[in-house]
Amino acid sequence: MASISTKIGNFSLENPVILASGILDETSGSILRALKSGAGAAVTKSIGMQERKGYPTPVISEIKTGLLNAVGLANPGIDNFVDEYKNFPEKKRTIVSIFGGSVEDFVTLARKVEGAGFDKVELNLSCPHVSGVGSEVGEDLEMVEEIISSIKTKTNLQVWAKLTPNVTDIVALAKASEKADAYVLINTLRAIGVEIYSRKFSLSNVVGGYSGPGIKPVALRAVYDVYKETGKDIVGVGGITTWEDAIEFFLLGARAVQVGTALLYEDYPIYNKISRGIEGYLDSEGFSKLGDIVGVMSGNAALQSH
Repeated sequence: MASISTKIGNFSLENPVILASGILDETSGSILRALKSGAGAAVTKSIGMQERKGYPTPVISEIKTGLLNAVGLANPGIDNFVDEYKNFPEKKRTIVSIFGGSVEDFVTLARKVEGAGFDKVELNLSCPHVSGVGSEVGEDLEMVEEIISSIKTKTNLQVWAKLTPNVTDIVALAKASEKADAYVLINTLRAIGVEIYSRKFSLSNVVGGYSGPGIKPVALRAVYDVYKETGKDIVGVGGITTWEDAIEFFLLGARAVQVGTALLYEDYPIYNKISRGIEGYLDSEGFSKLGDIVGVMSGNAALQSH
């Protein structure tokens, strides 16, 4: 039986299928359910300095090839988050997503996350629909570099940088983030939906993020480009609904994948379904472990041996 265990930085996972931030992860209970249902790890909803209520409805619109969403980074704020997760039993398998509008915000959040007993953060440098944070921060290469350097200097956290695809050159952005322990590629694409009979926009914020199967080719291209240039650990995300999708990401250089929108179609059993499919593929193709296929189509196979 082939091994599907993997490693991102110094974080070892029994399987490479992770709950993505922002989908069915609003509470500690839903995170725990995902982990008990077979997710190798889970990323929390993005947490900021203060509580945010987000945008008024409608905040989600289903389209043929995925979802449009503009929830507005609704979250309880870091202090309430820390309080809720005080006795959480799975902190080592949970990555805390954080967002801020300044270097100081990110450092403060990271320190509080570490103080609460977590050892990994995912930097939301890529939310496409909230002014002053997310991709507005993530498109500033100097600021991205300073955020990551500051967190690495002032904490012992492992840092994952979730990068925006809404840029001309994602490789340049990745290089500005090179001090991160891993890249998460990609976040949602900036998008708009239109209702032709009401002649209204599909989302109250007008602009939202596009996720789901339709963005997979864009995510694959980002993984391919960044892995070829950097060889760093990558977590692939964007349009993954089947084990075949996951294999495509591994072949291009990802060491793990995140599943988000697909949960709305298949719910929590999808983790085991994808994991078993990956295992079956490795067995049928004669590979002994997941690492054997990482990057084989990007010209950098076994560039990093974990």
